[in-house]
Amino acid sequence: MAVQQKRAKTQARKMMVPAVLCAAMLVLTACATIVRQHGYIPPQEDLQAILVGVDTRDSVEASIGKPTTSGVLREGSWFYIGSKVRHFGALKPKEIDRQVLAIRFDEAGTVQNIERFGLERGQVVVLSRRVTETTVRDVTFIRQLIRNFGRLDAGEAFGG
Repeated sequence: MAVQQKRAKTQARKMMVPAVLCAAMLVLTACATIVRQHGYIPPQEDLQAILVGVDTRDSVEASIGKPTTSGVLREGSWFYIGSKVRHFGALKPKEIDRQVLAIRFDEAGTVQNIERFGLERGQVVVLSRRVTETTVRDVTFIRQLIRNFGRLDAGEAFGG
C-alpha cells in the first residue's frame, strides 16, 4: 500500500509541473510591454525630398501621402500626427512619444514651410524647421492654436 501511495504522489507531482509552468507563462506574457503606433509621420528621408518653395500639394501627396488632417483656421496647412503608446500589463497606458508634422502651403499651393513638433515634459517643442526666408514668423500656427485655446468663450462660440 505504501508503494502505491508513493507512486500516486510522484505521478501527481509530474502532472503539477506542466500546470505550474503554463500558469507562469501566462502570468509573464500578461506583463509583456506592448507599444502601439497611432497615426503616421513620414520618415525624415522622405521629407528631405520635399523642397520648400518648389514642391506643390500634388507632389507632396505623391511623395508622402495624404495628411492625417488639414488646417482648421488656414486652408493652406497639412498636419501629419503620430504617437506611440506603451501598454504594460494592467497598468494605465502611457504615451511615450507624440509628433506633429506641419506642412504649410502658400495661396498658389507651393510648400511654404515644414515644421516638426514634439512633446517634452508636457510642452510643445520644435524638433525641426525648414522655412522660406520671407515667411519666418515669431509665433507658429501650432503655438497660436495653443495660446488661443484658453481665450475661447463658450457663450460667444455658441451664440450666447
